[in-house]
Amino acid sequence: MAGISSESLTTALAQLEAKLPFASLQLAKDLFGILGTVDSSAGLRRALTDPSRTGDEKSALVKQLVGGKVSADAAEIAGGLASSRWASARDIGDALETLAATVVIAVAENKSAVSASGITGLEELENDLFAFNQAVASSHEVQRALSEPQASPAAKIALAEKLVPGSSEEAKVLISQAVTQPRGVKPSKLVESFAKLAAKRQQRWIANVSVTRPLTETQASRLQAGLNALYGRELKVNVNVDPALIGGIRVQVGDEVLDASVVARLTELRRQLAG
Repeated sequence: MAGISSESLTTALAQLEAKLPFASLQLAKDLFGILGTVDSSAGLRRALTDPSRTGDEKSALVKQLVGGKVSADAAEIAGGLASSRWASARDIGDALETLAATVVIAVAENKSAVSASGITGLEELENDLFAFNQAVASSHEVQRALSEPQASPAAKIALAEKLVPGSSEEAKVLISQAVTQPRGVKPSKLVESFAKLAAKRQQRWIANVSVTRPLTETQASRLQAGLNALYGRELKVNVNVDPALIGGIRVQVGDEVLDASVVARLTELRRQLAG
């Protein structure tokens, strides 16, 4: 996904973030259900990505289709996607899939964030998804069974759950989606993409810190406390000594970078002078 579709997805993910602390698996299931409706009709996909229709018209169409069948939050999210611009008819479905998976991942994150670092729940989810893919890769018979077009969704789900007994409810939702609605790819490939989303979410809980010299225990404790207070969560702090910084500190949490190094200030000064 690129261009205008990528921009629309980025906006939708940013808007979804406000709902994630309170998200439920039912919201994800509702979004996956809407995805199934969208995927089932080429005409609907064209209507939802028709540039001649206004965003309000397309949003109203979605809400008319799903109103009363899913939660208000799910209808709002789907309506927001419909009101955005998409480069191709498939892109809106891909975006719905990403948002639904992100909700599932956030539920796993929230389970452990109350009493410990949210990274714990994310690691457990990623491990369950990895275990499923390992089990699939080890058996050609299983691969054939999961790709058999005549097999019922219930049969595929039952087989998938036997492969990873004891997996979390969040993993079951994502794996079930992958084996019943792979959307043109192998189920294991879709599970892999879900695992990558979970891994990316983990980066929100990891602070990669670069300093010019090793920190004392007191400095490390103060850094940990300061970062936890700044981000409002218990971060895992990785400290790297990088003399090339010359002075100061550089912190990266997810996609956000806080750079107070001498190198960064000199670079900014050069940019201003060049401008």
